[in-house]
Amino acid sequence: MNSDWQTHKEYSSPLAVNAIRWIALHLGRSAARVILYPITVYYLIFARTQRRASWLFLQRALKRRPSWLDVAKHIHCFAATILDRVYLITGQFDKLTITFPPENMPLKFSREGTGCILLGSHVGSFEVLRSYAVKKCPLPIKILMHEGQTPIVMQALHALNPTIAETLIPLTEGENSLLKVKDALDKGYAVGMLGDRITGNAKEKTVRCTLLGSDVYMPAAPVLIAASLKVPLIVFFGIYTGGNHYEINFELLADKITLSRQNRQQDIQQWTQKYVDILEKHILAKPYNWFNFYDYWQDDDHQ
Repeated sequence: MNSDWQTHKEYSSPLAVNAIRWIALHLGRSAARVILYPITVYYLIFARTQRRASWLFLQRALKRRPSWLDVAKHIHCFAATILDRVYLITGQFDKLTITFPPENMPLKFSREGTGCILLGSHVGSFEVLRSYAVKKCPLPIKILMHEGQTPIVMQALHALNPTIAETLIPLTEGENSLLKVKDALDKGYAVGMLGDRITGNAKEKTVRCTLLGSDVYMPAAPVLIAASLKVPLIVFFGIYTGGNHYEINFELLADKITLSRQNRQQDIQQWTQKYVDILEKHILAKPYNWFNFYDYWQDDDHQ
């Protein structure tokens, strides 16, 4: 199962995170980006598990044997998006170029009084939409999120802007989280959630799908929530394309999901696989935007 991410420690310290934050805010983005290179080298040398995971993923996505430069590029891309969160959260959008599609699909539903689920992933930056929606776009948004893996980074970033932190619905609240999701959807909010990781909780419902040629387990919750609350399900990506540019993409997975009684599990699997197919398309287009730095397919276990 692809729940191994929860066992990995956070390679950060409050001092390091606050130092980068200070440099980003006081010396500017150009100076801060220079620091990304030694950070990349540090992770390349010392973060063996993440380095190995990057190599295994890139071997699938690039369809060749990755070089050290490929892995470094992958880590640097991730570090760049973490840095840009500082500017997104503090509303410094002039430092970034964010391209929207011609139609802002979730905003269209919201204006019609219909809530929707924005199903994202650890491909690109989810923060680019949350921050942009709060500061620049009149899209009411909440994010259902598990914060447990990188608490130091998340706490430091949210401290910059409590308004954005208030958009969070902690996944750790169990049934209370789902009640908050329903309440937000009933009010016409777009509720964002990530659909490419499972927690490993024995009670969590999962389905088996195929991604980049091998089986993976995906959470069934997004499809189940969309079906039970009868709201549209939109797949979202905030792709980092280099420099200071991000590209937001929306793809409508379904206006309404109906699960039959006779083939309920099969229907859940098929809808989830449609999400995974869209995910794969974007992974292959921009492979360095994949930010699941653990053995996602359990390749090491099979070698």
